[in-house]
Parts: sequence; C-alpha cells; structure tokens
Amino acid sequence: MGIDQTSEVSTSLAGANIPVHEHATAPVVPQSESTAPTTVSRLLKFMGPAFIVSVAYMDPGNFGTNITAGSFFNYNLIWVILWSNVFAILLQTLSAKLGIATGLDLPTHCRQLFSRRANWFLWSVAVVAAMATDLAELLGGSLGFYLLFGIPPVWGAILTGIMSYFILELSRYGQQRVEAAISGLVSVIGLCFVVELFLVKPQWPQVVLHTLMPSLNSDSLFVAVGMLGATVMPHVIFLHSHLVQSRRNRTSLTAMKEHLFLEKVDVCVAMNIAFVINAAMVVVSAATFYSRGMLVDSIEVAHQTLQPLMGKLSGVAFGVALLASGLSSSTVGMYSGQVIMQGFVNVKLPVWAERLITMLPAVVIISLGLNPVRVLVTSQVALSFTLPAAIIPLLLITSRKGVMGHFVNDRATAVLGWTICSLIVALNVALLWSTFAG
Repeated sequence: MGIDQTSEVSTSLAGANIPVHEHATAPVVPQSESTAPTTVSRLLKFMGPAFIVSVAYMDPGNFGTNITAGSFFNYNLIWVILWSNVFAILLQTLSAKLGIATGLDLPTHCRQLFSRRANWFLWSVAVVAAMATDLAELLGGSLGFYLLFGIPPVWGAILTGIMSYFILELSRYGQQRVEAAISGLVSVIGLCFVVELFLVKPQWPQVVLHTLMPSLNSDSLFVAVGMLGATVMPHVIFLHSHLVQSRRNRTSLTAMKEHLFLEKVDVCVAMNIAFVINAAMVVVSAATFYSRGMLVDSIEVAHQTLQPLMGKLSGVAFGVALLASGLSSSTVGMYSGQVIMQGFVNVKLPVWAERLITMLPAVVIISLGLNPVRVLVTSQVALSFTLPAAIIPLLLITSRKGVMGHFVNDRATAVLGWTICSLIVALNVALLWSTFAG
C-alpha cells in the first residue's frame, strides 16, 4: 500500500502561467464544479487533511511536556502553546500550498531541486525525527493500555503499532476513510479534556493572563523548547503537501485558489482545536498539581493522582485521551514515514519494514523502564532540533517563482517564515548554552 510515485510534466494552465505537475492520484475536477460558489457543504468536502496533520500537535509528547509545564510552572507557559500554534498554522499552510500549486510533496521537490548529498542529509534528519516521534507515540499508547487495562508497557507499545497499521490500511478504500478515523479519535481526545476542565475548575483569569503574557527563565527553558518541539512537528510539514493532493483541482487558477482558501480554513479550524486541547492539558495539570504543591514528573503518577483528587471519571478520561492520542498519532507518523522515504531518496520499502525501523528504538527504550514523562519531554526537545531541516527547504522552495508560479511566497510571508525559523534556532541555541554552561 505504498504511495504512488509521481511523474512530473511541465505545462501551463489556460490563461494562467502556473507550472503544474501531473500526479498519479490527483483527480481532475470538472470546470463547472471548480467555479461553484463556496458553500458550507463544499467546505466540508475539503475538510480533512489538516485534521490528520493536527493529530501530531496533540500526540503523547504533548501530554508529557504539558503535564510537566503545568505541574512545575503553573499557567506560565500557556503562551508557548499559543505562539507555537501560530507558527504551525503558517508552516502547514505553506506545505499545503506547495502541494496544491505543484502536485508534488515537499520531499519529492527536495529530491528534484537539491543535491543527492543534501537529500541524504535531510532524509537522515527526518528519520531521527520519525524515531523521536515514534517514541512519544508508542510510549503514549502503551501507557494508555497500561492505565486502562493493565497491559505491560512493551506489549502495549507493540499493540499500538499494530493497531495504527490497521488504521492506515483504511487508505486502501480512500484517504477520506483515514481522515474519518483520525477525526473520530481527535473528538475523543477533545471530549476527554472537556470533562477534565469541568472537573478541575481552573482559575480562568490566570489562564487568560498567561496565554497573552510571555514569561520565560532558565528553569523553564528546557520545558518551553520541548513544548515547541511537541507542537510544531517536522514530519507533518512533509506530509501535508501530500495529503492535499487527494482534492487537488487543476482545471483553472480560480479553482486552485479556492482550494488553497478552503485548505486555509481547514488548517485554522484543526490547529485551533489542537491549541485548545494542548492548553487544556496545561490548565488541568496546573489546577490539579501545581495548586497543591505537587511536582508530577510521571504520567502514571498524574493518572493515579487525578483519580483520588478529581474522581474515577477524571482518571478514566485521562487514560482514554492518552490511548486515543497514541493510536492516532502513531498512524499519522507511519503515513509520514512513507512520504519521507519515497520522496527524499526514492526508496520504497514495505510498510512493515518502515514501521520496524522506527519502532525498534522506541520499544527498546520503553523496555528499559525509564521515566515516561522525562523520555517524552526529551524526545520533543530532539524534535525541536530537527525542525529547521523541514522549515528551511519549505521556505526555499515556496519562495521560488519557477516552482510556485502565482502561488510564490510574497515578501511578508517570506519574512515571517524566516523569522519563525530564526526563533526556533535561537531557542535551541539558548537551550544548548544553558545546558552546557550550567
């Protein structure tokens, strides 16, 4: 069930100087449909790709960093989630725009435009990111199985990997089936945290204040960078440019612009749902643990403590949300792995082999019995260091007029994109400095 390879054909649209590439899975929408006014029903037809992507922004890595942030620093780091979400909206929109404008995903563009050495480097970084992502996803799923059913963590991780494989198998019947399954799991996560918020009764004025008022010190820097790494995810920056092609319409410039507009709506809705869920994690942790002077650095302890403090319903909701997050994000990680492997180096492996490559390190680490939250936070910090390898190629390619045509980045978008990239690099440098300089 590998992803179809693309054959690039340079051509021009009638009445529009746009380079377009034929894609094996890109349907041609009739002209009459492409010029129809945008309605709610038409909008719903284009919703979905960003919801698959958004799962990566509320994966188990977020549970680890957000629980730590709330328990140790109260509501003080909610602003990091807000600004990370703003960064994510811009980057995912650029990735979607690349796929809509050209019919090729970001890794394939890298293979065609950059040197072989550069592509092997980018592929290597992407594989490291995939391993760090898989560690968080499998650890979260295994903890969910353990907390709810008492299944040992190693077997829970293997079970998570197997179940995510079967969820992805739904793509045999169309991408929309996967989108529906993922959206259902996202709904479960959201519902669980609505229940948690209702039970913990946070201090809402403080929540609003720290959402809008940035504050950071050397003690919270490591967790803040981890929150950034958990929120802006490199593998879905690569994936989004592939997902939008299932709805790509090449009949006219107007149709492509409408598709981009509708995908922007898709991104804004999905990413803001992810923001609310991530903020809810910090709020629940702060209202439950920090308010009682409890420094919680373990998901098991968080679950065990929630139950007596807030009732059995709270503990069950937490476990269900963690399991749904592990299953859904593991599926998306596997999907991204196919795009990355085939795009950068044009290597097509069986899905089980790709899954084995990224799962093995995670299973080994889980079997060592290390502190789950510490492992999760560290994995998200590692992801933050791999972000530039996704963002820099995205900005370089979407700023090329010869590739993007009418959809090339304007000056304001380019400046904003490079500013975000510079901020991420600066945070990583500050983290390294604070770590090695003590």
